[in-house]
Amino acid sequence: MLDFLKKPIETFQDFLFLSGRAFRNIFRSPHYADDILLQMDAIGVGSLFIVLLIGFFSGVVMSLQMSRALATYGAQGKIGEIVSITLVRELGPVLTAVLVAGRNASGIASELGSMKVTEQIDAMRALGTDPIQKLVTPRLIATAIVLPLLTIIADFIGLIGGGFIASTMMDIPFSQYWNSAWRTLEYNDLVQGLVKPFLFAIVIALVGCFYGITTSGGTQGVGRATTKAVVVASVWIFVITSLLDPLFVNLK
Repeated sequence: MLDFLKKPIETFQDFLFLSGRAFRNIFRSPHYADDILLQMDAIGVGSLFIVLLIGFFSGVVMSLQMSRALATYGAQGKIGEIVSITLVRELGPVLTAVLVAGRNASGIASELGSMKVTEQIDAMRALGTDPIQKLVTPRLIATAIVLPLLTIIADFIGLIGGGFIASTMMDIPFSQYWNSAWRTLEYNDLVQGLVKPFLFAIVIALVGCFYGITTSGGTQGVGRATTKAVVVASVWIFVITSLLDPLFVNLK
């Protein structure tokens, strides 16, 4: 009667096994430092432009939308506080992670999926190389390093975008906006803004690698794996942030 649950449970079990091996390999040799640097360049530098773009316009849109509501209560001077808290706590980490998931979870899944269907991964095993050590762990480490850095950049550019609107359309001096923006942040906000992208990075890398390595069905299977990787990673980003928010809200 519960046969429909077998496949999801088996998939989740395989994902946990892959994740455990990937984390264990972090502390085992060889570490393939060159592969880690290549993945950091592909994931971090490759995503930099779109992160800058989205970060800036997130701050712009947020300032524009909030300015009207704040003007009703004569509290336009609070725009810096609202933009900084919203960006650092929630919008910056989530938007950056979703962008990286769309760009890199799909790329990882398609790359590893192509290697799987062309039997390159089987050839690595035949030569005595652990595919998890060579392919998964470097991507996990690289994503966990660059995604928090990309989030910091997105937050900073978003604050600048909000300040641009505040100074040009709301007649608020940029220095006043900036002082209120950074002074309102507390350690809890900064920790929340860095813990979230770190966890998101782990999910993005492992989900992309899992669907890539488990690809089957030729080129059509690669397409399916790519789609699943993006969808699952994006869903887990929102699930994780919804689970973490109550914890951080209760922390002082």
